[in-house]
Amino acid sequence: MRSLVRPSLGILLPVLILAAAAPAVLALSADGQALLAFKQAVTDDPTSALSAWSATDADPCRWPGVTCRANTTSSPPRVISVAMAGKNLSGTLPAQLFSLPSLRRLNLHGNLLSGPLPPSLSNATSLRSLFLYDNRLTGPLPVPALCALPHLQNLDLSRNALTGFQSPSELVKCRQMQRLLLGSNAISGTVPRGVWPEMVSLQVLDLSSNNLTGPVPADLGRLPALAGTLNLSRNHLAGAVPPELGRLPVTVALDLRFNDLSGEIPQVGSLAGQGPTAFLNNPGLCGFPLQVPCRAAPPPADSSSSSYAIRGGAEGGGGGGPRRPPIKSGLIVLISVADAAGVALIGVIAVYVYWKLRDHQDAAAGPTKGDIDDNDDEESRRGGLFARCCACGWCARSDDDDDTASEFSNDDDGKPTNNNNNNNNKEGELVAIDKAFRMELDELLRSSAYVLGKGGKGIVYKVVVGNGTTPVAVRRLGGGAAAHDRCREFAAEAAAVGRVRHPNVVRLRAYYWSAEEKLVVTDFVNNGSLAAALRGQCTPCFALFSSLVSGRSGQPSLSWSLRLRIAKGAARGLAHLHECSPRRFVHGEVKPSNILLDADYTALLADFGLARLLAVAGCTDVYSVAAGGGGVMGGALPYARPPGAAFDRPSPYRAPEARAPGARPSQKSDVYSFGVVLLEMLTGRAPELQGPSPSASSSSSTFPLGPTGELQQQQEQAPEIVRWVRQGFEDARTLAELADAAVLRDAGARKEVVAAFHVALGCVEADPDRRPRMKAVSESLDKIGA
Repeated sequence: MRSLVRPSLGILLPVLILAAAAPAVLALSADGQALLAFKQAVTDDPTSALSAWSATDADPCRWPGVTCRANTTSSPPRVISVAMAGKNLSGTLPAQLFSLPSLRRLNLHGNLLSGPLPPSLSNATSLRSLFLYDNRLTGPLPVPALCALPHLQNLDLSRNALTGFQSPSELVKCRQMQRLLLGSNAISGTVPRGVWPEMVSLQVLDLSSNNLTGPVPADLGRLPALAGTLNLSRNHLAGAVPPELGRLPVTVALDLRFNDLSGEIPQVGSLAGQGPTAFLNNPGLCGFPLQVPCRAAPPPADSSSSSYAIRGGAEGGGGGGPRRPPIKSGLIVLISVADAAGVALIGVIAVYVYWKLRDHQDAAAGPTKGDIDDNDDEESRRGGLFARCCACGWCARSDDDDDTASEFSNDDDGKPTNNNNNNNNKEGELVAIDKAFRMELDELLRSSAYVLGKGGKGIVYKVVVGNGTTPVAVRRLGGGAAAHDRCREFAAEAAAVGRVRHPNVVRLRAYYWSAEEKLVVTDFVNNGSLAAALRGQCTPCFALFSSLVSGRSGQPSLSWSLRLRIAKGAARGLAHLHECSPRRFVHGEVKPSNILLDADYTALLADFGLARLLAVAGCTDVYSVAAGGGGVMGGALPYARPPGAAFDRPSPYRAPEARAPGARPSQKSDVYSFGVVLLEMLTGRAPELQGPSPSASSSSSTFPLGPTGELQQQQEQAPEIVRWVRQGFEDARTLAELADAAVLRDAGARKEVVAAFHVALGCVEADPDRRPRMKAVSESLDKIGA
């Protein structure tokens, strides 16, 4: 009997084990089954990102990249977010993936997914954000399925291989869409017409780098909510720029570069305020702001006057002979260009002759060697901090290049003015940029001074003159290795910088040049820098002001209203340098230590133009010096280098493309740097974070890594704070986890903080072409809290 029982148990035991395992397989929820269908559609997973997705789990809520939330306390948790970005996953998008009824965010950018977008994506009725950029998706854009989603606000399908719009007229149903990004695809045909006024929520539209043809639709100017970017660059659009685009707000960054547009740029509405970068590389465009004048069209051949002239000429020539054909428009243009070139050549010759004659007269009336020696002896006996400056020669001119300092005397238009009495014979003189600066070199040299900073950019002093009511900041650049004949170039650069006048820019007041010493004098800003305020270092003035505003004593903390005020001021100053200054400057070193604060808590940009002055003077290259060295021109406190900072480490505030060896900063890299500064103000964290990623379920790659090598490298070089904040937004983390606690203390600040975060994230786009202009950034910040 026992022998019969034992074999039966041996047969039943495997059956019991399988029966026990079967409910576990069947227990996986419907959401989990849909995600397993996506895993099966993936043909290559080189990083094993989906290896933990198992059918034996009860639900997918603990799978990497999956976020769940229960709609009610009694209902089971449902999948609301799937984030598998930058994993190099190959495969397709199955229809089952879009059967998740509670899915709000699908983030699969930076992979190698191919094939078309399935029409079943219309089943994901809760979807709000769809990020599929940097893949290999093909086929037309399923407009009917996308616009059937009632809550879809963010759609980014950039850098794929989509070929066109399916039923473009259905775009009128996308009334909730806020960001539509379709750049760098293969979309052909014309830009849809008659749909844009119905997209009442659209704020950003990017159709750049496609194969679009035809004219620019005039109804794009009737987008009611557009406030960010309208990018139609790098297509094959033709025709004129529609004047209706002038209806767009001035905050919109318009980009029509690299097309085949023609005609005169309309000077109406916001079009009149666009910079030249919005219209570059359209050979047929002319007029302001391009440096291409519009030639007047020749009179039509069928006008009465032309007909009369032709008939008269024919009759006077002997009656029956053939009429002389009219002059071709091309020949008229050629003659006009030749005339203009001739006039310009005559002007250049006249200017050259004038300066040669003036140099000859100045050389004949120049000082004798005895006079110079007497002045040198007198100056060398003076005391004070900068005594060695007095024995230097003014540009060490030769007989062939004699140019006295009186050349720089001018009225109050920002051009240099010499404040010394015997300016015709004295060497090594202090040259004022404008007449408002009433300080003599003797007075400056005898004044008491306080060292603010010392480093690779030179020594910065606070100099108090007179009765102590006129402090200035003096930067001593050193001797340098510049040739003597670069004095004029230095003077021209200093004059150009000094002409910039804005309440949010530290103004250059005067300069001094000699063979052994170069000085620049600026306004002194007495309340430290933003870097000192964020790190708890402050002047007594700042401590008192902050305690009065916050109502608390002890270490001051910047409230949201104060940070917003600083951000707005710094943005206005930088926008002025980019757009409104006589020369469209690039700052190149936007960082908290270069944003100074005065007693009224006004932000002022410092150190702009310093890089060029250092280069002309032959001093240390400012871009080879570690961030923050040498103090700040005009600041009340020296910048404290973070402990352990490496001297050869690039500044985390610089844009990735500006960190390459030999790379020069640009206006778009300034925008990136400002975005990093704004993120630091919002989060209270330094750009280089040492902590882990905020999402435990995310992978080590927290920034989109596309297949394009250059863009992927720039994304990997982004400061940790940029990747940390971007990942936090993609994971829908709470504002309290991202923002500084001091920021959220202000009542009603949450909406303003979120809006500022969006402005900052737009500034730190890896692709420079996708960053807004600084003017648009400033205007967006001005709207916050208005």
